[in-house]
Amino acid sequence: MTQQHPSTSPSAAAPANALPVIDLSLADGTPDDRLRLHDELRAAATGVGFFQLVGHGVTPAETAALIDAMRAFFALPQADRLAVSNLNSPHFRGYTRTGDELTGGSQDWRDQLDIGAELPPHVPGQGEPPYWWLEGPNQWPAALPELRTAALGWIDRLGAVARRLLHELLTSIGAGPEFYDYAFAGHPHLRLKLVRYPGTAPDGAGQGVGAHKDYGFITLLLQDTVGGLQVERADGSFLEVPPLEGAFVVNLGELLEVATDGYLKATNHRVVSPAGARERFSVPFFYNPRLDAHIEPLDFPLAHHAPGATQDPGNPLFAEFGLNEWKGYTRAHPEVTRRHHPDLADAGSR
Repeated sequence: MTQQHPSTSPSAAAPANALPVIDLSLADGTPDDRLRLHDELRAAATGVGFFQLVGHGVTPAETAALIDAMRAFFALPQADRLAVSNLNSPHFRGYTRTGDELTGGSQDWRDQLDIGAELPPHVPGQGEPPYWWLEGPNQWPAALPELRTAALGWIDRLGAVARRLLHELLTSIGAGPEFYDYAFAGHPHLRLKLVRYPGTAPDGAGQGVGAHKDYGFITLLLQDTVGGLQVERADGSFLEVPPLEGAFVVNLGELLEVATDGYLKATNHRVVSPAGARERFSVPFFYNPRLDAHIEPLDFPLAHHAPGATQDPGNPLFAEFGLNEWKGYTRAHPEVTRRHHPDLADAGSR
């Protein structure tokens, strides 16, 4: 994975119709380097809400280990993948068959493995919110022990990258870099998906995953060389995000938009299925706070410039992160919800 040198300015070389390219290693450079980093972060985070991140320190060997384990998982016989089906898990962990996840009520044509921090199950006690069901153990295929090592290592590695990026982002808008450290203390709800898009659906529908925003703070996406990711522009059209070697695609979640009253921007994005039978692989990592973290409004000097957060009556957002995450999983995986939580199915839409 190629790393940018602090003396380079990749964002300056990006085409006008491409996402900004931001070099995180500028944080270790001169005062001028740090100033440029913060200017570029602020422009990207208040504009399109997406950018490509280089200079993050993740090595090609680390990336290759994850990709190899992911491809090995999807090459397993279907029976082995279904043995770790998320239908077995009250925690929404495990394998989702192609077409079994919904976005916006429509079928996504992809299959995936949902993974989170490896923790004991937290069965909600009387008076506790239902989102504690989301905390628990993963499911691992017995035939592929290296997957557990690679995936949990990736969560740790990208968690550190995302933490540093959040600190620099907050600095870029004049806020205290550690303002939200309290929300990630203890057991933050870090999540990972290993995703395969197997090509066009039999009915010809092109929805790999429908247009949506992420709930949490920051998403870092590793994508392969097959395109398909698209980001919504202000005019409602969609911008293609071609793969960039060695980069993570970064987007901000709705919690940061709400916490800054719309100054930082969460943006709709989608994946269009690759044509024919061509496969696409991707690995989104979600840097989320603790489930019970109450996200306080951000104190920053530019708050008077905030335009107001986007309001969607069909998708209310809660200051308590777990309520948003519970709502998302129960809507996206209705069969898991019906099987394990039939009495809680409506809790996330309160």
